[in-house]
Amino acid sequence: MKPILEDISSSLKHSSFYAFAYTTPTFDFKWHFHPEYELTFIVKGNGIRLIGNSNQEFCDNDFVLIGPNLPHTWFGKATGNEEFEAIVIQMPVDFIEKIIDFKEFFPLKQLFQQSNYGLFITEYPSNIKEILFHVVNYTGVEKMIALFNVLSFLSGCSYTPISSTINKYQINEETESRINKVCIFLQNNFSNKISLKDVAGMVYMTESNFCKFFKKTTTITFSSYLNDLRINAVCKLLLVSEENINNIAYSCGFESLSYFNRVFLNKKQMSPRAFRINHKVK
Repeated sequence: MKPILEDISSSLKHSSFYAFAYTTPTFDFKWHFHPEYELTFIVKGNGIRLIGNSNQEFCDNDFVLIGPNLPHTWFGKATGNEEFEAIVIQMPVDFIEKIIDFKEFFPLKQLFQQSNYGLFITEYPSNIKEILFHVVNYTGVEKMIALFNVLSFLSGCSYTPISSTINKYQINEETESRINKVCIFLQNNFSNKISLKDVAGMVYMTESNFCKFFKKTTTITFSSYLNDLRINAVCKLLLVSEENINNIAYSCGFESLSYFNRVFLNKKQMSPRAFRINHKVK
């Protein structure tokens, strides 16, 4: 699937880079790319993010640097009256090249070169949210200084590559419309019984063609994506309630406990009970 080109240059106007924050009840599936570097910090939210040929879960405080023209999207749905929140900084290549050309910024140059594969920032200051909001809210010289503060800690940060290759696919509006329809339906109904036949019928495909379409579009199988949604919901309930684990599994759409335990172990590398014990805030 070829990503959609997102126009950022028209948003720059009189600024050297574009920074904004937003809240939303859903991160819709929008497979896209743009010529600018992008820093995305998920203040609050969870779901699946696709970057290049990678698909991974994300949660609060997810921090990623994406290189130019690298396809990406985040998608997920908040529960109840909650809203997701994200901070995004998008920087033109020529702007970054002027900065990293200085010898003092050599470590930063290496970082931005590696960002062609997408980078998951694993360590950052505890007040990163405040620093990033300064970039969003300040103007003029103060805005630039705030960005340099961000770039300063990035030059010495720890990170891991996300995508093993830079994939560029073919896409059209009909494909995006179809995958959005499916993902939104699954986000709203994952706790119910869902048949492959019914979901394929939503987008007028045979089951076989739909499975191929879904895997090609998202890089993840339909069953794995549905299980990710259900396991994410299970994990939330394990941490915020004392409900019986079996009841939680049933309430999140799993019909077989043996299958649930097998999927959970595969996704989290531990049992549901161990997850609750190890992660629950005391």
